[in-house]
Amino acid sequence: MDLMCVVGARPNFMKIAPILDAAASRPRIRASLLHTGQHYDERMSTLFFRELGLPQPDVYLGVGSGSHAAQTARVMLAFDEVLDGRPVDVVLVVGDVNSTLACALVAAKRGIRVAHVEAGLRSGDRSMPEEINRILTDQISDDLFTTERLADQNLLAEGIPASRVHFVGNVMIDTLLKHRERARQSDILRKLNLAPGEYAVCTLHRPSNVDTREAAENTARALEVLLDRLPVVMPIHPRTRARLDQFGLAERLERREGLRLVEPQGYLDFLALMDQARLVFTDSGGIQEETTALGVPCLTFRENTERPVTVTEGTNRLIGTDPARLQVHLKEIMESREKAGRVPEYWDGRAADRILDILEQAAA
Repeated sequence: MDLMCVVGARPNFMKIAPILDAAASRPRIRASLLHTGQHYDERMSTLFFRELGLPQPDVYLGVGSGSHAAQTARVMLAFDEVLDGRPVDVVLVVGDVNSTLACALVAAKRGIRVAHVEAGLRSGDRSMPEEINRILTDQISDDLFTTERLADQNLLAEGIPASRVHFVGNVMIDTLLKHRERARQSDILRKLNLAPGEYAVCTLHRPSNVDTREAAENTARALEVLLDRLPVVMPIHPRTRARLDQFGLAERLERREGLRLVEPQGYLDFLALMDQARLVFTDSGGIQEETTALGVPCLTFRENTERPVTVTEGTNRLIGTDPARLQVHLKEIMESREKAGRVPEYWDGRAADRILDILEQAAA
């Protein structure tokens, strides 16, 4: 079975790594890696590939950034040319970035089997580009691999046959469990002068939180609420940095004692920061899952989440975007009244093997 695995942005790397790793020990699978270059930073990509043990991509498209339409179109055109000269039995896509939908659509039009890892997640908010990518990718996929039981229900409600839906667990947690001990050897806390359990990690980058002056002001107020309680380390996304500068908020925040604005971190250093934090404040989807696996309290600065199991079973609290609500939840956590959570079903480090078992059986 010729299995082509697609990545386009850094969050995809953690999801593909365990699949490629598991495929390497299966003689019936010939796996290749295609990187669309949707988001590409040479330093960070090189660092992530090295830390995760990823091979160099067999194909690199180099599409770069652009509008959603332009980027999706460029990926489709370039990927279509790749498939002209390369036999592929299964195209495996992960997550919800533009490359996910673009490559799934090209493969489906060619009659190539499409496998979507992390299928069925729904926020219910179609103003999010990722939500459109999720819904459309799921509709054209042949095998839909889910991370939580509610995702199965979402897919069935959208008319996907049950025979195509497979609950396998969470490949991103496969990666976390594999590298957690290595991450604990990181010296990032020493470099940033942080004490274990006595700081917060913050990541905020969604357009709804930073792309308008009103949203950015609100986000800055929330950060100030957090800083009243704890030192904060914030690996800052380029979009967030640009907007804070644009709206004159960066200087105001940088004057606050306790705030450490740092460049985006490698996988191991960031995992170490999360693992030893008192809490994490975020609008990221994947971080909601990672903190649940780590048992670290997470406050999600959004009105919705596509990962509800992190709230119903994990350590995540969906607090909305009112800084006053943040204050209430912070008080509870600082008074050791944090939400008891557990690791969800099948988040056990074996999701990649379950995925490959199913694909091999289908190809037999």
